[in-house]
Amino acid sequence: MAAPATRRRRATISAVRSDEAAGEKGGLGGRTPNKLSCHRLQESLLSSASSFSNYRGILNWCVVMLVLSNTRLFLENLLRYGILVDPIQVVSLFLKDPYRWPAMCLVIGVYLSLLKGSFSEKLGLFIHCLNLSIVLVFPVATVLLLPSVTPVGGAFALSAYTIVLLKLYSYKDVNKWCRERDQVFVRNLRRSLSCKSSSPRSRSSFTVSYPGNLTVKDLYYFVFAPTLCYELNFPRSARIRLGFLLRRLFEMLLLTQLLVGLIQQWMVPVIRSSMKPFEEMDFSRMVEHLLRLAVPNHFIWLIFFYWFFHSSMNLVAELLRFGDREFYRDWWNSETVTYFWQNWNIPVHKWCLRHFYKPLLRRGLNKWLSQAAVFLLSAFFHEYLVSVPLRMFRLWAFMGMMAQLPLAWLVARFLRGNYGNAAVWMSLIIGQPIAVMMYVHDYYILNYQ
Repeated sequence: MAAPATRRRRATISAVRSDEAAGEKGGLGGRTPNKLSCHRLQESLLSSASSFSNYRGILNWCVVMLVLSNTRLFLENLLRYGILVDPIQVVSLFLKDPYRWPAMCLVIGVYLSLLKGSFSEKLGLFIHCLNLSIVLVFPVATVLLLPSVTPVGGAFALSAYTIVLLKLYSYKDVNKWCRERDQVFVRNLRRSLSCKSSSPRSRSSFTVSYPGNLTVKDLYYFVFAPTLCYELNFPRSARIRLGFLLRRLFEMLLLTQLLVGLIQQWMVPVIRSSMKPFEEMDFSRMVEHLLRLAVPNHFIWLIFFYWFFHSSMNLVAELLRFGDREFYRDWWNSETVTYFWQNWNIPVHKWCLRHFYKPLLRRGLNKWLSQAAVFLLSAFFHEYLVSVPLRMFRLWAFMGMMAQLPLAWLVARFLRGNYGNAAVWMSLIIGQPIAVMMYVHDYYILNYQ
C-alpha cells in the first residue's frame, strides 16, 4: 500500500519542479507560478515601449479606407458632372490649328541645331555663352509672340529647351575639365622623364578619352540620354531587354490615360467651381475648395512622378542601354525638406551639385549661401516654365520655391522623425494646390473677364 502512495508523491514533486523550470524559462524572475496563472509582465502592443512592429493589418485597413472614400468621391463626381473625359480634347491643349505646330517645331529645331566646330578657347567660350542665351531666350520670344502656341505646348517646348540648356552647360564643363587635366599631365610629363609612359587615355579599348569624344554621335547620345550630367564613358547595360521595355511602354500608355481622365473628370470641375469663391473673397469656401483640390492634385502629381521618373526614363534608358537607372531615391521617407529636394529628382540634383553648388563652394561661398543660390536657380526655372507658357508673370512658383528655405530650416530645427516626414508630406499636399489655384485664378481673370 505504501508503494503507490510513494509513487504519487514522487510524481507530484516532479510536476512542481517542471513548473518552476518553465517559470524561470519564461522570465518570471524565479517566482514559482501557480498552475492556473495566465498573466505576465508585458506592454500593450500600441505602446511606444513595446517592441511590436508588425502593423501590416493597419496598413491594409488604411488602403481599404482610402479606396472606399475615393470610390465615394468618384461616384459623387459622376452623378454631379457626368462623364467629362474626352481624349480628343487633349489634342487642343497642344494645338490650336492642326496645320500649324509651332511648339513641336521648336522642340525639333533645338535637337537639329547641334553642330560641330573647332574654335580657340576664348572664341569657343563666347560662342557657347551666346548659344546658351539663344536657347534660353528664343523659345520665350516664340511663345510670347505666336498666339497659336497653347500653354501646354509652350510648357512642353520650354521644358525641352531647358533640358538641352543644362546638358550643353554640363558638356562644356566636362570637356573643359578634360583639357585642364591633360594640360597638367603634359606639364608634369615635361618636368619629369621618370614618369610612367602610359597615358591616362589608354585604359581600355572600349573607353573613349578626350578629345576622341568630340563627335556629333557622342553629343547626340548625351542629348537623348536620361541624364543632365555629361561623362565621356557612361555605364552601359549589356543588352536591351524586350520584356522590360514593353512593360514600361504599357505603363506609360495606361498612366497617360489615367492622368487625362483624372484631370478632366476630377480636377477641372473643382477648379471651375472655385472661381466664384475667389472672386467674392469668401475665405471659408476658398479653404474648402483648396482641400477639395488637394486630393486629385496630389494623386496626379504622384502618378506623373511614376510616369516620368520610372516608366519614361527607364524606357529611354533601356533603348539607349544607359546603365545608371538611379532617377530617384526614397524621397517618400524624407524627414526634412532638404532630403526631399535632394532625392526626388536625381538628374537635376546631380547637375546642381556638380555644376553649380560645388563650384560656388570652390569660389569661397559658404554652405548656406550656396544652398540659397541653388534654390534661387531652381525658383527661376520653375517660374520660367509656368509664367511664360501662361503669358503672365505672377511669381507664385518663384515664391513657392524660395519659401522652401525657411520651411526647410523650421522642419530641420523643430521636427524629427515621423513628425518631419508628416510635415514634408503636408507641404506637398497643400502647397502645390495653392500655387495651382493662384495661377488658375489669375489666368481666368486675365483671359476670360
